[in-house]
Amino acid sequence: ALRLSYLRAGGHDSAILDQLLHLQVEATALEKGTTGLRRGRKMESPDTGAREVDAALMAVELENRRLEDELLALKIRKERRADVGSWVAQQRAEELAQLQAEVGMLRCHTERMASRLPPAILPPPVAPPLPP
Repeated sequence: ALRLSYLRAGGHDSAILDQLLHLQVEATALEKGTTGLRRGRKMESPDTGAREVDAALMAVELENRRLEDELLALKIRKERRADVGSWVAQQRAEELAQLQAEVGMLRCHTERMASRLPPAILPPPVAPPLPP
């Protein structure tokens, strides 16, 4: 649960993920040890070959969990980037729409103002100078 909440919160530091995984292994080992004692069974020591297989299996399981955590972290980062990208695109589209509306209003305003102005009064044409 800690590992998942860390990943969902955006954590991706491999050292922290390794520590969380190590804590999980310790907790699992403690739980197995205490459940065995609670049931009143004596802990039987398996032979060396079985211990090596168990250790190898545990190592593979831990590596699988680590890789799953890494995949989850990558998926979360990818989703966040996609969310940010779509948010930026949406913001740009809204800004563009607002600017287009403003341009339309300005055009309409200038057309109205042009129709209200009286015709331009030009100064009389200047005659060319007389020859000497």
